[in-house]
Amino acid sequence: MHHELIQTFFYVFTGGAVLASLALFGRQPLLLAYIGLGVLIGPHGIGLVSDQSIISQGAEIGIIFLLFLLGLEMHPHKLLTVLREVTQVSLASSFLFGLLGFSVSYAFDFKLLESAIIGSTMMFSSTIIGIKLLPADELHHKHSGELVIGILLIQDFVAIFVLVALLVDPADTSYFTQFAYSLLSLPVLVVFAVIVFQKILRPLFSKFEKIGEYIFLVAIGWCLGMAEASASLGLSREIGAFIAGISMATSNFSEHIALNLKPVRDFFLILFFFSLGSGFELNLMAEIWLISLVMSVLVMAVKPVVLHYLLRSERESNSLSWDIGFRLGQNSEFSLLIAFVASNAGFIDERASHVIQAVTIITFIISSYIIIYNFPSPISAVQEVRHD
Repeated sequence: MHHELIQTFFYVFTGGAVLASLALFGRQPLLLAYIGLGVLIGPHGIGLVSDQSIISQGAEIGIIFLLFLLGLEMHPHKLLTVLREVTQVSLASSFLFGLLGFSVSYAFDFKLLESAIIGSTMMFSSTIIGIKLLPADELHHKHSGELVIGILLIQDFVAIFVLVALLVDPADTSYFTQFAYSLLSLPVLVVFAVIVFQKILRPLFSKFEKIGEYIFLVAIGWCLGMAEASASLGLSREIGAFIAGISMATSNFSEHIALNLKPVRDFFLILFFFSLGSGFELNLMAEIWLISLVMSVLVMAVKPVVLHYLLRSERESNSLSWDIGFRLGQNSEFSLLIAFVASNAGFIDERASHVIQAVTIITFIISSYIIIYNFPSPISAVQEVRHD
């Protein structure tokens, strides 16, 4: 097992380095290189990496750290202000996207429940694409970054509703009790996080602030501890990590922790994109190519227009509304998680699961191209709009 782990990391990171170099020379997005590598050497490709469990676990850690860092950089007062502004936009757009996905799925002869689940996966945009391709100064200091984070956060909460509904056994007589318990656990978790940080972690950080290694260790422990606490309450690990980050956002150490955690986050996010490619079975494309293509085109055409209209109705500028609309014009990593949970629970079959995966991958790739060629981005393929 030890040698297999080293060999897997060799294939992923050495192969990723080669393809990433070729992508940069060809002025292509790095995300495409990582996904392409997964398709090429994963279990459904030439099979150099056959055990996907290692990669999948690492991929989930990457998303957890991403949400933790977002929390660290979001002051609670600023968060509440942004949420008040974007809640209506986020909920209205999610409803329309879900209705669109349901209608198309049902028109392609999927069962009612399968259509509802496929439709639910269309409601969300990618946290990774939306945040990773946003310039740092916009993310941290500009209104556009606040709007992107706010919309994604509301969508994440909606995604949790969907996941909780799927994780609770509908055959259980206490289904609604379990569902309500999971949702009511959220404010409890927030209060717990604030108390533990203020009473225990902040004094520890103040006492040992000169020992950077200790600060780094406790921050990771807090992030993963809150992730597990959240999972034990029926919520997602990602939300637990986000709450952990927010609880630390007002401290003097948040910027230091965020700076030191970014390389760790990037390490695991590479695994995420590799996992996305390696989990896709190309031989099923013959059955699902048409609906996947139709839904992908609709997602990328409708999402920017709807978000633009809704943001304009909130008196945002025309250029900013289009910018955010295109940045969020794809499916989400939560879509993949919902597909995984629903498939394991027997709510959808393999064909429906792969439609969700295909639409997510296609929209990830094409949306990345649209952003890096037309909007400011740290990895833009056009020098004029490249912006760290």
